[in-house]
Amino acid sequence: MSETFQIARKQDLPPPGGYKPIPYKRLPAKQYFSGYTMFAMYIGVTAVAAYLYNINAKRIKRNEIEMRSAKMAIYPMLLAERDREYLKQLRRNRDEETELMRDVPGWEVGTYYGERVYKQVAPDTLVEPIFHEYYAHSSPAEWYKRAYHKFYC
Repeated sequence: MSETFQIARKQDLPPPGGYKPIPYKRLPAKQYFSGYTMFAMYIGVTAVAAYLYNINAKRIKRNEIEMRSAKMAIYPMLLAERDREYLKQLRRNRDEETELMRDVPGWEVGTYYGERVYKQVAPDTLVEPIFHEYYAHSSPAEWYKRAYHKFYC
């Protein structure tokens, strides 16, 4: 069995007639529109965009006027609510002082052992407390939040 088998191999040659030529020339892109048509389309798109922009700008301006009117209408009520809450906090501070000093003999709320602190003020005049007095009976976190408001905005 020492026969040698030779396999016939076929060489890869070019096809009959040779290969096709390699395309190396530049092929211009197909033009769908002419220059005049593209310019007209640009003018049309710009006109439609300007029209839509104008409509949207008018709507935004109308909404801004309405919001400004609403803010001006509600501003007095917000001021009244702020003043109301301020007076309620002063009442809470006074009640807290009453509760805290109830066992101290001779202590009158709003005075220092019966002596008025502010001697130049008429009896019915509201003396606004300083910042620390206003938040004296609130939590330290609330005081810190109000004192350093600029860091929380």
